[in-house]
Amino acid sequence: MHNTDNRLNTTWWALRVLFGFVPIVAGLDKFFNLLTHWENYLNPLATKLVPVSPAAFMHVVGIIEIIAGIVVLSRFTKIGAYVVTAWLVAIALNLLTMGRFLDVGVRDLGLAVGAFSLAQLTAVREESTASSRVGNAEPSPLRS
Repeated sequence: MHNTDNRLNTTWWALRVLFGFVPIVAGLDKFFNLLTHWENYLNPLATKLVPVSPAAFMHVVGIIEIIAGIVVLSRFTKIGAYVVTAWLVAIALNLLTMGRFLDVGVRDLGLAVGAFSLAQLTAVREESTASSRVGNAEPSPLRS
């Protein structure tokens, strides 16, 4: 059972680091466009609904991504992971409705499943920690 505990904990940490740092890096890059020119991924409908320039829109997106990444890395991992899940689904829908970058949209849906998995693992981890504090004799598969 100890090997299983370690694998689940390692998986939780790997997902937490991934969904913490990647949104922060992508969010920061919305201001610098070093990884890609992010405005290319913006559905023109978005700027019609929110009348700002594509660059300003992407700066707001970047701030949201940075905050989401920080929340994942904080003690509020579960909430942050759900935010990242919703955010990735929104990005995928943006791309799919635009009819371009469909490969990226599908990839982001897969990443959304990973972020959702992090949220679920975090919930189990929190429940295990709470029950161990109460004195439950069952070993936690996700305890650090």
